[in-house]
Amino acid sequence: METIDKSNICFIVLARSHEGVAEKTSELRKLGVPFIIVCGEKIDHPDVIYRKKKGKFDAINFAAKFIDKNIKIICLNDVDTKIFKFEKALEAMRYSNAGLIFCKVKVDSGPQVQFYSLMDQIRRYFPITSSGELMLIRKKVFDEILPIPPCKTEDNYVSLKVAELGYHVSFCEDCWVETKRTQTFEEEMQYKTRTVTGLYQALSLTKGSPLVRVFYLSLPFFAPLLLVQGKRGGAWTKGILQGYTNFLRGDKGGAFEKIVVQSKY
Repeated sequence: METIDKSNICFIVLARSHEGVAEKTSELRKLGVPFIIVCGEKIDHPDVIYRKKKGKFDAINFAAKFIDKNIKIICLNDVDTKIFKFEKALEAMRYSNAGLIFCKVKVDSGPQVQFYSLMDQIRRYFPITSSGELMLIRKKVFDEILPIPPCKTEDNYVSLKVAELGYHVSFCEDCWVETKRTQTFEEEMQYKTRTVTGLYQALSLTKGSPLVRVFYLSLPFFAPLLLVQGKRGGAWTKGILQGYTNFLRGDKGGAFEKIVVQSKY
């Protein structure tokens, strides 16, 4: 069993602006872990490094330059999340041979409550997609996948690349993050469009698992089956088809524009 303690873990936190930085800083200090916050807004904060907004892929590449050589585990984390039972994720890394572990995401409202419920049932057995809100990667594996190329879903690129290199990718449900996601069907359609575009970008940039490739090559044809979910399924279907179309049209951008979540569903 590998010896891993909080002193040889480093969080890379990705933030578009100052929003959530104070809360995340307080949370990570309570966890007792080293961290780097890469922010797209210039703010006066000792734990924040400014980087012009180009996409999460670029922020991760930039942060990698500041990682101490003694670090064993890199934790990628979004600023707008709250972490629960982080020790369980560490335990999973200690007792497994996984190169990467991604953690469960919980939302309490909006279309993605049902989306995560459906997706998690699949990911327990077949990790067709990862969640980048909290990912733990062994440093030696992290070094092998750098630099991350432009990709709207850098989390899926990372997990696919890790698997391509022969390392195990695992889904941890005992540790989770809580966050806010889309609240209207229009927001959900936009979100799905961008994430699906990024998924196909990630697939095009990696060799990936044949089963994963078959799943996503089939996805546009089976997406209309989601219409049985009503308006929610309609948003998912439209987003999937538009995302696939964007990729076919040659969208190679890595920036993922923020969707402003409305206060009412």
